[in-house]
Amino acid sequence: MSIPGTYLKEAADVSLDVPQEVTDAVHDVLANVRADGDDAVRKFTRRWDDVDRENLRVEDAEIEAAREDLTAEERETIDHTIANVRRFHEEQREHIQSFEKEFQDGVRLGQRIVPIETAGVYVPGGRHPLVAAPAMSIVPAKIAGVDRVVACAPPQADGTIQSAQLYAMDSAGADEIYVAGGAQAIGAMAYGTETIPSVDKVAGPGNVFTTEAKRQVYGQVGIDFLAGPTEVLIVADETVDPALVATDLLAQAEHDPNSRPVLVDLDEDHAREVMDEVEAQLPGLRTEDVARESWSENGEVVVVPDRDAAVDAANEYAMEHLQLMVADPRELVDDLRNYGSLFIGEHSPVVFGDKAVGTNHSLPTLEVSRYSGGIWVGTYLKTLTHQEATADGAAEVAEWAARICELEGTHAHQLSAEARLPGGRGDAGADEEDVED
Repeated sequence: MSIPGTYLKEAADVSLDVPQEVTDAVHDVLANVRADGDDAVRKFTRRWDDVDRENLRVEDAEIEAAREDLTAEERETIDHTIANVRRFHEEQREHIQSFEKEFQDGVRLGQRIVPIETAGVYVPGGRHPLVAAPAMSIVPAKIAGVDRVVACAPPQADGTIQSAQLYAMDSAGADEIYVAGGAQAIGAMAYGTETIPSVDKVAGPGNVFTTEAKRQVYGQVGIDFLAGPTEVLIVADETVDPALVATDLLAQAEHDPNSRPVLVDLDEDHAREVMDEVEAQLPGLRTEDVARESWSENGEVVVVPDRDAAVDAANEYAMEHLQLMVADPRELVDDLRNYGSLFIGEHSPVVFGDKAVGTNHSLPTLEVSRYSGGIWVGTYLKTLTHQEATADGAAEVAEWAARICELEGTHAHQLSAEARLPGGRGDAGADEEDVED
């Protein structure tokens, strides 16, 4: 990627390309799950999680045990995030409308907004089991009106789902919860097993194996989108405390060694101060090893000449999180097009969207925001169109439809259209002799 400006720190380009060994391994897992169902899920759970669990479904007693394992304050924290996510996505649903109207005499057209019937949600484990993740994928599905939401998460060493995650999955509205992780969970929800039902669409974040599994089952089921490790681009200027900018860069760097923290700065001195602050803050992080590797290998700092160049850079990067830490940040918003979620001003850090404020944190990465947004209530909805014509309306449309068909050479289509012309087979006013002819 080439951005006009001065790079003070540059990283290698990244892409959605998946190593062949990952593709092959996932293909093997999915083939096994499709053929052997629950037995395959158990086999891969033993192999990769070192857990031997006979009953894949989480029972009510386990959910209650998870609830009791949390303090009242911990449950309140999770409930608060779920409530905020619910309010925001309810508002989204209110702004997605069905309609029907008469577009010309005798011809009515419309659309219906209909939820899918079943959704499968993956909740990742990994280095930091994400407690907010269930709210982001399950709540929008339930608000959309999905009848059956199936959720899967990998086990801990004792064979159970981490307590805060399990409580959040249940509180967010999952109808069924299963202990299954990785590619085998995606395969189980796509193809169905003796225990885990097949679904219409699979959603939720995960590692490279989970993401590759979603890519391979697409077509058998729908998916939300493909995503890689988390990323943030901060546009900053000299009006914002460099220490605060560094703090927000490191908040994303700690996710994963492959996370991408990028700074686009309008002032070189300020950019260098931010870089110094990053180095100063790293030793104080409990997640220093991961954050340091992420910053060292993937961190970028580029100085641009003006605000227009900063906007162009942000649109070119097309990153998951875009944070504006500049004077008068609202002035930039209308020209920004490519991002997963936008954080406007120094008081709006990415962590708010990730954990608490109510917008969705399941977002596109690796330039996928050029053509897709993140999970939202519409992820679980279908837009279905319909049309209805009277005899007079059909006669008007038929002439034009028949002309198109003649141009195409689609003869049967042409006859279908002409049958609606006056005197045609579809004309209720035609006499019996005309119809027989």
